[in-house]
Amino acid sequence: MSVSVDTVYQRVLAILNKEQRGYVTPQEFNLFANQAQMDIFEQYFYDINQFSRIHGNDTEFSDMLNILNEKVDPFEVTGPMTYAAGHWNLLPADNLYRIGTIIHANIEAERINKNEFLYINASPLLKPTNNRPIFVSSAAGIKVYGAAELTSGITCNYIKRPVTVEWDSTVALGVPTYNASTSINFQLHPSEETGLVMRILALSGVSTRELQVYQIAAQEEAKTTQQEKS
Repeated sequence: MSVSVDTVYQRVLAILNKEQRGYVTPQEFNLFANQAQMDIFEQYFYDINQFSRIHGNDTEFSDMLNILNEKVDPFEVTGPMTYAAGHWNLLPADNLYRIGTIIHANIEAERINKNEFLYINASPLLKPTNNRPIFVSSAAGIKVYGAAELTSGITCNYIKRPVTVEWDSTVALGVPTYNASTSINFQLHPSEETGLVMRILALSGVSTRELQVYQIAAQEEAKTTQQEKS
C-alpha cells in the first residue's frame, strides 16, 4: 500500500492554482513531502499510546487502535544485527526508527538500563542466562548478555523509517514532466492522502508567506484529526 507522489503533488498544485497562491517547485515539494510524511508517521506512535489507554470499540473496522496498528504494520520488520567494536548494530542504520525486540535463539532479551546492569549482573537470582538474556543500549550500540556476553546469533524486531519520497521528472523545453520510473511514492497508508495534501499545503503557505493557505490547510487538518479521535 502506498500513496502516489504524483497524485499528491497535482492536488497541491491544483489547490494553490485555484486559490491563486503561487507555485511549489518539485524541489520544494519533495522537501515538504518528506517532512509531512515523517510528521504523520511519528504521530502514529503518540496516538497508539493515547488510544491504548482507552477502551476500544467492538466494531471490526472502526477501532482506532486496530486502525493505527494496521498503518504501522508495514514498517515493522525483523533483521539481523552486526557485531563490531564490542557492540551490536543494525545495518543499514539509516532506516532504523525504533528498536523493538532483541532476540537470541528465539528468546526475547529483556531491556535493562545501564545503571541497573551492575546490580543485576552481580545478583545470583537476577543474573542473565542464555535462557533469560538481557540487553543494554547506548549511543555506541547494543550489548547482549546471557551466561556471557553474546557475540553471535542476534536478530532484532524494529520499526523502519519510511523511504524518502521523491517526485522526479524529465524536462523538455523547460517543462518538467512526471517520471514514474524514477519517482518514489509515499509509503503511508492510502487513507493518509488527504492529510499529506493538507500538511504540504500548510508548509507551502509558510514557505510562500501566504498565511491564508497555511490557515486553511491547518484548519482542515485539525478537523480531520478531531474526527479521527472523536
